Amino acid sequence: MTDEAGHRGLHIDSDWKAEAAQEKERLANQERTPRPAAGAEPAANFIELVNLMAMQAAIGLGGYQGPGGERIPPNPNVAKHHIDLLEVLDKKTAGNLSEEEKRILDGVLYELRLQYVQAVSAPRGGAPKAK
Repeated sequence: MTDEAGHRGLHIDSDWKAEAAQEKERLANQERTPRPAAGAEPAANFIELVNLMAMQAAIGLGGYQGPGGERIPPNPNVAKHHIDLLEVLDKKTAGNLSEEEKRILDGVLYELRLQYVQAVSAPRGGAPKAK
């Protein structure tokens, strides 16, 4: 790469540097958090609850395989139900979540809503019938 002055090199802006420093700090904090011993039950927490409901919604959106490798067909009603449950959780916990919990819940809801709209607005079946 060359910049306007004709120098070769990599241009890195300060925003990227700040984001990288924040990510490094977050990862360092994760490493300091004690992990459960092998075979121990994981601690129940809000993010695990969000992940559980999000996975159910994602399965309802289709594209996943069952334990035997068979394709799980999409079920938009199941997906919508779990998205609605996440919305209830969002409303009922308003003002009581940490910044990270709120960010994760908002992001999950955004992504699932987007995928749901794409799934239900996609054309069904194969080619159109001939007249």
